[in-house]
Amino acid sequence: MRPSHYNDFDNKTLNWQVVRQVWPYLTEFKLRIVLALLCLILAKVAGVTLPFVLKNIVDGLNTNNGVEGWAAVPLALLLAYGAVRLLNTIIGEVRDTLFGRVTERAMRRLGLAVFQHLHQLDIDFHLTRQTGGIARDIDRGTHGVSFLMRFMVFNIGPTLLEITFVVGLFFINYGWPFALIIVIAIVCYVGFSIWATDWRTEYVKAAAKADSSSSTRAIDSLLNYETVKYFNNEAYEAQRYDAALADWEVAKRKNRLSLFVLNAGQALVISTAMASMMILAAYQVSLNKMSIGDFVLVNAFMMQLFLPLNFLGFVYREIKGSLANIEHMFALLKRQPKTTDKAQAQPLVVAQANVEFNQVSFNYNQDRSILKDVSFTLEPGEKIAIVGHSGSGKSTLVKLLYRFYDLDSGQILIDGQNIADATLQSLRQSISIVPQDTVLFNDSLFNNIRYGRQDATEDEVVTAVELAALADFVASLPKGLETQVGERGLKLSGGEKQRVAIARAILKNAPILVFDEATSSLDSNAERTIMRAFNQYASGHSSIVIAHRLSTIVDADKIIVLDKGNLVEQGTHANLLAAKGHYYNLWQAQQQQQD
Repeated sequence: MRPSHYNDFDNKTLNWQVVRQVWPYLTEFKLRIVLALLCLILAKVAGVTLPFVLKNIVDGLNTNNGVEGWAAVPLALLLAYGAVRLLNTIIGEVRDTLFGRVTERAMRRLGLAVFQHLHQLDIDFHLTRQTGGIARDIDRGTHGVSFLMRFMVFNIGPTLLEITFVVGLFFINYGWPFALIIVIAIVCYVGFSIWATDWRTEYVKAAAKADSSSSTRAIDSLLNYETVKYFNNEAYEAQRYDAALADWEVAKRKNRLSLFVLNAGQALVISTAMASMMILAAYQVSLNKMSIGDFVLVNAFMMQLFLPLNFLGFVYREIKGSLANIEHMFALLKRQPKTTDKAQAQPLVVAQANVEFNQVSFNYNQDRSILKDVSFTLEPGEKIAIVGHSGSGKSTLVKLLYRFYDLDSGQILIDGQNIADATLQSLRQSISIVPQDTVLFNDSLFNNIRYGRQDATEDEVVTAVELAALADFVASLPKGLETQVGERGLKLSGGEKQRVAIARAILKNAPILVFDEATSSLDSNAERTIMRAFNQYASGHSSIVIAHRLSTIVDADKIIVLDKGNLVEQGTHANLLAAKGHYYNLWQAQQQQQD
């Protein structure tokens, strides 16, 4: 679910607590940070000396004429001017190189932390999230860290240091009027920039929100490409995307106009300050209180000072946005999963693979009860089937076994161990599943199968392919197991994807096997092939089959019948038919459909 952080950000304040949250990610290279700060100070000292060197050069040229005058100019000053400029540039490059490693590592660590955390969040979050919006939040947040560190440390800090130097030098060398003009100009500039930036924050937020909305709309539509094609809704999707882009266009236009106001105001302050300084300096030259070199020095200092100050307005705006983006990313990190390991959780030890549901009750919300006091036992090596109408709670049992949700009441035990007391990692490692909807990665067939166990050898993958009745299909492919399956496995049929899922489950080789309505959408031939492969592998494992077609589970050791969340019957296929209850009615209904 996309967080509603656009409404949470207070555009009147900067949340500097974010910097404290980011700092631990920067401390890996403390020496690099120290060296970079030293380079920063050296670069500013070198920068402040440049106008003085330039002043002496101009005065030297002004007091001498012709070739003789040129010869009288100290060659050392010209060489010094070039050397200082070169040194200033090189020191800046060294500083950026040193600190670049710091910010890049911080971005990497932060990006990984958010990625890992998203995988830890509960299934409710992922069922309601919008992938495009989350992806943009992560991208903006990690790049916000880079911008914040680079520009706050290497632009705001140095600019303030340079302003202090220049004000002091003007006050000492040329008197208080020059220093006062600079102070007034800076106060006006910073004050206007802050006011105007805060005023236009709503426009920036609206543009960012529209950008995320259009991105989410496009990604959501492309992820559901098949559905769009099934219902001939290309034009409808284009219209919705264009509507999102239209909102983005309007928001960007308002953002651009507000930026014009900000830039124009900043330019007015800078132009007024520079003109005032030049007029004052020219007047002092006319009174012979300042030399031409001093006039050039004043001009050089003003240009040198206001160039980064002009950039400071942009930096302030971007830092404001970066802090907000980082805050949004940390909001994801602050979100806690509902299902976590207990403080004293122990690894689950599975020897017999005995599974017991003991008076299990669960509901997704208070208005709708899903399971009510469900109790049954899966004996070691046994195959049980769970059947019932849609919405009876069959697949919910699987989610509870995986502990995607915690129970409202009751227990689920594996070999006598309450799964709520076991680590999630060990619990889920003990279960292999063939899901109802197999989604594959946009990768090779080989890598999709080996996803069941990443350390599996090539021979083990080939064996799993054979056991899953996938060998003939693989042999028919020009590239075999190296065939790319396309995004979400769109290049494979439903039956082929299900056999890939079985191969994954075989490769994982967990003691408990779950088959969750994996053939409900397949034809009879594909279903028989898949069930034959599943049954061959399931032999010797404790297995749970969530079934839609009852013909696939007639050989089950036990059949559990659910109705509106209640366990209403259990027994073998023959016993349940003889009882002529819920199962019998389901069986008769399906037989009539087949006839």
